[in-house]
Amino acid sequence: MIWSAASFKQKLRLRAVKESSDSTASPVPTTGLIEPAPSRWSATDRLALVIATCGVGYIPIAPGTWGAAIGVGLYLLLRAMSIELFAGVTVRGWNEPPLEALHQTLMLSVVICIGFVGTWAASRAEPLLARKDPGPVVVDEVVGQLITFLFVPLKVGWWGVVAGFLLFRLFDIWKPYPINRLEALESGLGIMADDVLAGAYAATLMSMLTTIYLFL
Repeated sequence: MIWSAASFKQKLRLRAVKESSDSTASPVPTTGLIEPAPSRWSATDRLALVIATCGVGYIPIAPGTWGAAIGVGLYLLLRAMSIELFAGVTVRGWNEPPLEALHQTLMLSVVICIGFVGTWAASRAEPLLARKDPGPVVVDEVVGQLITFLFVPLKVGWWGVVAGFLLFRLFDIWKPYPINRLEALESGLGIMADDVLAGAYAATLMSMLTTIYLFL
C-alpha cells in the first residue's frame, strides 16, 4: 500500500497530554500534529531548546518549580536594577509614583519580550523533543512567575517574594478553570497560555495582599 503525504501526517496526529510532573489537575487531552524530530539539529534548533528549557528543564524532579525559581531570580535582578536606578534619580527630585511606574514598565517589557521569544522557542521545541507540551520546556513558568510580581511595590520585603513564588506554584499546579483548558491550544501558544493565566491569578492575589500590607 502506498501512503500519501497527507495520510502519513494523519498517522502522526496523536492524542497528547501535558507532561509536567508538577501538575495535579486532570490532564487535558489534545489532538495535534507532532512532526518527527529532525535527524540533525541546526544552531537555531539548539538555541530554541536552550531558551525553552532555561537550563533547568532537564532536572528530573519538579522542572516547573525550577523554572519558576529562574523567574524569581530574574525578578530579583530587575528589582535590584530598579532600586539602584532609583537611588540615582531621587537626588534629582523624582518622587515615588513615577519610579514605581518606571519599574512596572520595565517588568512588563521583559515579560512581553520573554513571552514572545518563549512562545517561539516552545513551538520549536515540540518537534525537537517529539512530544506535545514537553516537560523540559519551562520558559512558560518563567513568564508566569514574572507576571505574578508585576504589581508588587518595591518597598514590599522578602515576604512578598516568598508569597509570590508559592502563589504562582499553587495556581500552576492546581490549574483551576479555565487554566487547564488553555493547554489544549496548539503548540507554543498552549504551552505559554496556561502559565500566563496562572500568573495573572497569582498577581491578583499578590496585589490584594500588598494593598492590605501597605494599609497596615
